[in-house]
Amino acid sequence: MTRKTKNKASGKIHSNDKILNVARKVLRIEAEAVHALIKKLNSSFERAVDIIYERRGRVVVTGMGKSGLVGKKIAATLASTGTPAFFLHPAEASHGDLGMVTERDVIIALSNSGETGELIGLIPFLKRFGIKLISVTGNPNSTLAKASDVTLDVSVKEEACPMGIVPTASTTATMAMGDALAVALLTKRGLNEEDFAFFHPGGSIGKKLFIKVKDLMHSGDRLPLVSIDAPMSKAVIEMSSKRLGHAIVLDKNKIIAGVITDGDVRRGLEKWGGRLFEQTVKKVMTKKPRMISGEELAAKALSIMDSCSITALIVPDDRKKPLGIIHLHDILRQGIV
Repeated sequence: MTRKTKNKASGKIHSNDKILNVARKVLRIEAEAVHALIKKLNSSFERAVDIIYERRGRVVVTGMGKSGLVGKKIAATLASTGTPAFFLHPAEASHGDLGMVTERDVIIALSNSGETGELIGLIPFLKRFGIKLISVTGNPNSTLAKASDVTLDVSVKEEACPMGIVPTASTTATMAMGDALAVALLTKRGLNEEDFAFFHPGGSIGKKLFIKVKDLMHSGDRLPLVSIDAPMSKAVIEMSSKRLGHAIVLDKNKIIAGVITDGDVRRGLEKWGGRLFEQTVKKVMTKKPRMISGEELAAKALSIMDSCSITALIVPDDRKKPLGIIHLHDILRQGIV
């Protein structure tokens, strides 16, 4: 049976099926708008990237209304990917904030119509000081476009709203073009994961890209170790005292020979019952345990644990002697997910 909802303002009843169809149409229109940008990419895009890359200043993104909100996101994305950038409100710019703009900067002006008064009013200032202007507009023949050094065409076939006037597909296309610029610049600069991490020292991104296995592993006196010929009773005591649910098994040369886990103990009890504790570690241990370098990212350790359905990894040195052990809980406590 079709469910219905009531519009409190108009009193009209709309089926949920109709609502879902509207949503699907919106997503389809916006997806098509972004896809259409691929054919619009040409030498102008390459020139825009070159201008930003070659200038020694910052990228100043500006726009009014919805374009302004998109501009803030584009500026944030540029800044986080190695291109110094900030958002400048065009109305405030003409009342003193132009003092933040230098001759070395590049302006990216966003306007679907290309006729936004506040942006047009900035053109004389930009021309006077020779500041490069890149326009992102839906009207390549507009006043803004004609005054620009480079114009990026983000025109759309239609907006996603029934009236065809609410900025929807056009703002989505503009944001996508901003992402294309940011990623192209990131690639041109040769930014790698380590570089990216420097711009994201906080939050989950920074933790994923900064924190290494060696930063979280248990080592020294906290490392659970047991000899391969020791009785299981000793191994269980070692596991219990170090509270990691694991014990690294060493051969007579102190080389890693295996690992004893909580799972090994459970399986041993099922097999031997109380006689488990009389068995040698060698009979119970898991051979060829999973290991990871201390220089690897903790996020990679988490991925390995997840794919192998295990809760800890051993960290060896070059001679396969134990340096540490990293546990799943240590990673999760850092918020690395």
